[in-house]
Amino acid sequence: MQVYEAPIRDMRFNIYELHEDDGFGDLEGFEDFDEDVTMAILEEANKLCRDVLLPINWPGDQEGCRIENGVVRTPEGFQDAYKQFCEGGWAGLGVAQEWGGQGAPHSIGKMVEEMTCSANLSFGLYPGLTNGAMVALEAYGSDELKNFYMPKMANGEWTGTMCLTEPHCGTDLGMLRTKAEPQDDGSFLVTGNKIFISAGDHDLADNIIHLVLARLPDAPPGVKGISLFLVPKYLPNEDGSLGNHNNAGPTAIEHKMGLKASATCQMSFDGSKGWLIGEPHKGLAAMFTMMNTERVAVGIQGLGVGEIAYQSAVWYAKDRLQGRSLSGVKNPDGPADPIIVHPDVRRMLMTMRAYNEGSRAVSAWVSRALDAEHAAKEPEARARAKDFVALMTPVVKALFTDLGHESAHLAVQVYGGHGYIQETGVEQFARDARIAQIYEGTNGIQALDLVGRKLPDRMGRNLRSFFHPVSQFIEDHASDAKIGKMVGGLQQAFGALQMSTGHIAQKGLKDPEEAAAAATDYLRLLGFVAMGYCFAKAAKIAHGKLEEGTDEKAFYEAKIITARYFFDRLLPPVMAQMMAITSGKASMMDMPEDAF
Repeated sequence: MQVYEAPIRDMRFNIYELHEDDGFGDLEGFEDFDEDVTMAILEEANKLCRDVLLPINWPGDQEGCRIENGVVRTPEGFQDAYKQFCEGGWAGLGVAQEWGGQGAPHSIGKMVEEMTCSANLSFGLYPGLTNGAMVALEAYGSDELKNFYMPKMANGEWTGTMCLTEPHCGTDLGMLRTKAEPQDDGSFLVTGNKIFISAGDHDLADNIIHLVLARLPDAPPGVKGISLFLVPKYLPNEDGSLGNHNNAGPTAIEHKMGLKASATCQMSFDGSKGWLIGEPHKGLAAMFTMMNTERVAVGIQGLGVGEIAYQSAVWYAKDRLQGRSLSGVKNPDGPADPIIVHPDVRRMLMTMRAYNEGSRAVSAWVSRALDAEHAAKEPEARARAKDFVALMTPVVKALFTDLGHESAHLAVQVYGGHGYIQETGVEQFARDARIAQIYEGTNGIQALDLVGRKLPDRMGRNLRSFFHPVSQFIEDHASDAKIGKMVGGLQQAFGALQMSTGHIAQKGLKDPEEAAAAATDYLRLLGFVAMGYCFAKAAKIAHGKLEEGTDEKAFYEAKIITARYFFDRLLPPVMAQMMAITSGKASMMDMPEDAF
């Protein structure tokens, strides 16, 4: 049973209570998005996700996409859902008003993204890739390209993709072979093959705008010779109507483990007309603008899957009768008690709940920084927000997707045998969640990015944006009677993180393999410290609300209990990762290749 209702109360808590004192100050340009407007947006988004997107999630997975006469067909109901999505203005929610969007802050947009990913992750990829393409186009495209393409992408009439991967190269983009030949009119003819292109083709929108990495004839070797091109599926006429097909289309769709309603295409560009975005040979910088946006979005995908997995597991645990409670019968009128009474089932449910609430809290913090990066009044706050986003982007992508995958499998376990069969729809979560740990840079790559680039950048400046608020919170609340135990746990974990950081800095400078060997463990440790900080803050706020008196007693009490579970059960094992980090690379790297 796929069950979902957006956790709007928790979303409101994160936006308006948890991060009020994040240090970024007041933000400019979002005056129209007060609390009333924000809640109205979240309520309407919930209706769309619950009533339109969720009902076609499992059927869409069963039907999948198919290719007919060179055109990808999406499952039944997807076209109508996309029409409703666009008519409701959701395609342009976070797009600047200049391009016809609503200009909503990330703090709202990411919550709506989470809802979409929970209700129907496959569907969410179609507008999601478009948003990423618009980010790159807005940052690097010419005024002519932006004025022509952005409005139609903002309203969903046209969608976008990112075309990086080729059959012989994924992470190592320096090996790509796609070529771009300059033409007399200033355009380029792009020729090459791409694979694993999400939303590469479909029947939802009139046109698809591909952002394609390719090499110019005079390109130097490696990543320094890559340029970025805008290549539409159909060549538009000057009035915006569609002209001829541009020899840019799918040759096949991938048959995947999950996300079967999302078209992942093998793409061919055969002398396809395109236009340069940004400067020649500097396409990777432009594409990374999009990729960093997408990496945060993929992290939200992990959270989204985790939330629907949790809600579906809770529904089943309350409904399924099996065995009797060890503390005495809880359902005397029935043949057995619901399985939610059993400690191990509670363990799984509480783990999923804590993962979701912790991830949502960190996501809201990062979203606030994404807004502050451009809208904070003080230059120092903007700079600090930028540092924080840089540090946390790989953490959000990798940790959230790891936890989302774990939550999906826990949901299957709660359902038992019924979770393993298709009819309940729960195994879909496990299949859909898996890819999020791989695309947009594998989670191992995210960990390498964290320790290899983000930590040493400007002598550790990025870290200060995170370390300072955490250390200040510990200092201010160590003796707090209500949350002192939590703060003590946070202090221990933070100490482990500091020691691990020092170890990596010392060893990694001498031997990069030492830093790489510690990378994955370090990312998880940093991410859990961030969650611990948010949970401790949340518990402090909840205790304050309960002392004041509130008609939402149940919500705040549950927040405290979830925080307690995190500190009691989830944070201690992570602190032990310091031992793995400081053990060094030897046991990992000493095995001769021939012995594997």
